[in-house]
Amino acid sequence: MMFSSFLLTNKSAIRNLAILGLVIVLASNVLEMSGVVFFRIDTKDMIRFDRFSLLFNTIVFTSTLVYFLLSARDIEKVGINYGEYFALIFFVLCGITLTSSFRSLLVLFLGIEIISIPLYILTGSDKRNLKSNEASLKYFLLGAFSTGLMLMGIALVYGSTGTFSTTAVTQPDSALFISGMLLLMFSMAFKVSAAPFHFWTPDVYDGAPTVFTSFMATIVKVAGFIAFIRLFGDEFGTAQPVWQLLIALITAITLFIGNITAVFQQSVKRMLAYSSISQAGFMMLAIYAMNTEAKEGLLLYSAAYCLATIGIFAVLIKLKDYSFEGFNGFAKKQPLLALVTTIFLLSLAGIPLTAGFLAKFYMLKAALATGKYLWLVIFAVLMAVVSVYYYFRVIQAMYFKEGAGQNIEVSQPFKWTLVLLAAVIILLGIFPDLIIYWLYF
Repeated sequence: MMFSSFLLTNKSAIRNLAILGLVIVLASNVLEMSGVVFFRIDTKDMIRFDRFSLLFNTIVFTSTLVYFLLSARDIEKVGINYGEYFALIFFVLCGITLTSSFRSLLVLFLGIEIISIPLYILTGSDKRNLKSNEASLKYFLLGAFSTGLMLMGIALVYGSTGTFSTTAVTQPDSALFISGMLLLMFSMAFKVSAAPFHFWTPDVYDGAPTVFTSFMATIVKVAGFIAFIRLFGDEFGTAQPVWQLLIALITAITLFIGNITAVFQQSVKRMLAYSSISQAGFMMLAIYAMNTEAKEGLLLYSAAYCLATIGIFAVLIKLKDYSFEGFNGFAKKQPLLALVTTIFLLSLAGIPLTAGFLAKFYMLKAALATGKYLWLVIFAVLMAVVSVYYYFRVIQAMYFKEGAGQNIEVSQPFKWTLVLLAAVIILLGIFPDLIIYWLYF
């Protein structure tokens, strides 16, 4: 992709090359899940691709493919460096494959950095926009600070255990180990925008070009969670009684801040930024529970959340007015787009017959299975009810409010891709085993 930026002058050729490359990556990953291994490399047990990581990678690559099919043409409008934008996205995917399969804290650190650095560049890629520059600077400074926390945490854990391996830890109870664990927890909470480490999220998502916000709020966020559940399942699993209450409190605060603040937003893009914080709160339930249901639920949640949010952003990118009023009368002008957007919003709200409902159900089931902190499950349900309000505000504007409706030009393939995406979300809402089955067979 880097060479294509100066070897290919045709924008559609660059776009097709990116899609073809991703299809090859996805096919290779699916074949590896089926037992066809292309490269047998001794990684000294620092990286291990098991069923869980390969299935997660498949979800991420599929979501990125959907993102390319829907939004690749819109990346063209950001700036002149078309090929480089795709190259940076592929670098992020390299980091994600490391975070899903690390067995060493050093590989985790490398994975997180390979994800983060291209994102700082993509956030500030709209150089003519002051908000984009400001968002990039904020993201870089806060990201660098959280990286410092992570490195300090890794150093303390290494000082306590004498190894970077996440699978060699026995029952550690030293203050050094617990201090390192807490620093790693806080840095990972920053990466997934869990409260109170979420302050960068609305400004960065709002300031970044909308087409890249779509990628950051979905694929990158779930990659953070997969690293989180790997780290706390392998490295800190034995210390669960120490950190479980703290994770429960972070989960509750994240759900509260994300949902309550989203209610007061006047821009749909900013509302989606806060709603992504509230969705992070639900995914935090998987970290809190750390059981079989949590892992199954996180995979389903990753697919449901990524596909629905990418779909909404694909429509949002086409609009000029991002306010709630901008959606007034949208259903009269664009009935098909209004219908698929409604399905995506219903899924995010967790309404039955959509993938989002079952994803939330699995999370609550996992939290209940721990037999602790029933208040957290009740609180999560109440916050899910609050989220219905701000998602339905968009549906109300599209269908029940008078307005001229925005004139937008969309191609037939774009419409059919969205319809297919909406169908997949409903299909996963009825048959969740379409994903979970692959974890075991």
